[in-house]
Amino acid sequence: MPPKAAPTRTSLLIRGSILIAVFVAAGLFIRALEGGQFLNAEWVDATIRDHGLTGQIVFLAVGALFTAFGLPRQVVCFLGGYGFGFVPGTALALTATVMGCTIAFLFARLAARDLLAHRFPGRVKKADEVLGKNPFSVILTIRLLPVGSNLATNLVAGVSSAALWPFVAASSFGHLPQTVVFTLVGSGINVDPEIRLTLGVILFVLSMLLGTHLYFRLRKDATLSGVIEMAGGAPGTDNAPAAVRSRIPD
Repeated sequence: MPPKAAPTRTSLLIRGSILIAVFVAAGLFIRALEGGQFLNAEWVDATIRDHGLTGQIVFLAVGALFTAFGLPRQVVCFLGGYGFGFVPGTALALTATVMGCTIAFLFARLAARDLLAHRFPGRVKKADEVLGKNPFSVILTIRLLPVGSNLATNLVAGVSSAALWPFVAASSFGHLPQTVVFTLVGSGINVDPEIRLTLGVILFVLSMLLGTHLYFRLRKDATLSGVIEMAGGAPGTDNAPAAVRSRIPD
């Protein structure tokens, strides 16, 4: 099979311009969020709750964009529970989250891969060495721990040779435990708050234990730690402005 031709200067400039345009759009979207126009309790009450299929579609679209730009998916999950109840909210929040991950993955694959491979060939090769061979297990491990930034994980997977469908499947299973926890809290179902909190803690701990087990199984691959470092380094939740975090109602 002949080697892939190197990207031309024109193609790199075009893709670089697309990157700039996306960053500008992300800035405008975040400004709208911080202005309280989307994804808060008032928005859910006015636009989503009791609006049937239209409300669900709007929630999925805004939630997917929210997640695609690397903002905390926990907000989407909480408001999914708040607006739709526990079971439907879990399904919709998980769908929106995975849609957002897929958007970021495809953006990296189609618009940024050649540009980043040209500028950071060593890092892209490192991601390829792990994600290209075993994308499902590696992505599932990162999602369950969770390690680093959700956005960074999506972008690293996108610039690697990882196939799309294992990435989508691993993201779905890996994000499910936290989605259940936050939609359970947001739904306010008729269960004692201490029981809800206990169930949430148990689910979170179980997902962490599973992620840790998978990590120690995979750590024999010396390049796995490099991919985790590229995905954000230390365990934690996604970063977001304080004004965005404050949209979760008490």
